[in-house]
Amino acid sequence: MADKKLSTNYCRYSLALLLTVNLLNYIDRQVLFAVFPLIKNDLLLTDTALGFLGSAFMISYLLSAPFFGWLGDHWSRVRLASSGLVVWSLATAAAGFAAGYNTLLAARATVGIGEASFGTVSPGLISDYFPKELRGRVLAWFYVAIPVGSALGYLLGGVLGHRFGWHAAFFMVGVPGLLLAIPIALLREPPRGGIEILPDDGTSGYNAGSADGNSHAGEKATGYSSLFKNRSFVLNTLAMTAMTFAIGGLAQWLPSFLNRIHHLDVAKGNILFGAVTVLAGIAGTLTGGWFGDRWQKKRANGYLLISGWGFLIGAPFAAMALLAHTLAGCMAAIFIAEFFLFFNTGPLNTVIINVTKPAVRAMAFATNIFFIHALGDAISPTILGWLSDQWGLRSALLITPFAMLLAGFFCFVCGRFIAADMMRSEKL
Repeated sequence: MADKKLSTNYCRYSLALLLTVNLLNYIDRQVLFAVFPLIKNDLLLTDTALGFLGSAFMISYLLSAPFFGWLGDHWSRVRLASSGLVVWSLATAAAGFAAGYNTLLAARATVGIGEASFGTVSPGLISDYFPKELRGRVLAWFYVAIPVGSALGYLLGGVLGHRFGWHAAFFMVGVPGLLLAIPIALLREPPRGGIEILPDDGTSGYNAGSADGNSHAGEKATGYSSLFKNRSFVLNTLAMTAMTFAIGGLAQWLPSFLNRIHHLDVAKGNILFGAVTVLAGIAGTLTGGWFGDRWQKKRANGYLLISGWGFLIGAPFAAMALLAHTLAGCMAAIFIAEFFLFFNTGPLNTVIINVTKPAVRAMAFATNIFFIHALGDAISPTILGWLSDQWGLRSALLITPFAMLLAGFFCFVCGRFIAADMMRSEKL
């Protein structure tokens, strides 16, 4: 049952706890790519088979998301988040005991199921702890976990894998998630649809919009079908799909790129790439969230303009990083490209919330998850792996800047419809 009133400090605590779990989410997700070279050598895999390990995670993630999205709009979101954490943590640790390719593949597919349970409900849960005016910045803080968690995944995977082997790396990053399952399960759930800040009368906190704990209880939940009639939701999802294709390809293959092209060992390559990712990611995510909220106050398509220009600026730098002949030039260009890739994280996820009704918000994120991964990073690792076998890794990765340009195009087109779709989403 949703709490009618939550204090400001409790809402901040909830954000911090969910942010921490999201960090573990991306650590467990990215550790695989840090140890790609070790797994390739140990199991004697082609790049296509290696890439499919990443695709298997995403396939199970996207196939599970619609079910968890429906469940998230009809059941406790905190219970779904905590149970998902348990599943993916156990599966990550189990990968440490994998004896061969098939068992490792099964473990990574199970990680996807657990993360889908958390990923479909957590953005809407976070947004409901805070008023609408703060959504961009709040979600930007939540999604700081992407660069920080990814960087920690590369760092821990590289160092632990180099010293103890890839089996130990999986086991050691999987276990900590189990410690946070109970605190997540005990979270007090906010009312669906969000809250309003109480007047500053000495009892500052947040209050639900209605006495029944659900300010949108009267909404008609039309389910998944309504989402495909929402032009802004569809176009925003297409933009995020192109972005996810690019990010997925770069995230999974850049450590191997540094190993093969610039001759860095697993530990050094992942430490360097992780450091650049965490700095660029934090700066880009928080800057994008701040700018997005400011521009959104001025015009209805503010979030989309911020994201679209971020993609257009970042794409040439992604190409420069792949074509650079020196390590220094490569890493400098990677920093700028990643800054503008992460620039859109808070704004584009906030668009999903702003153009959908609270009654179908978990389903909206589930649908978004399904398509951005089905057409994005579920296929990009295998596609790029196959192209790498044909052309070489550098040539294969040059597809990713074009995906970024396509993402920018969809953002600008989406901006033409968002004002009307936001008005429709606010009608009860």
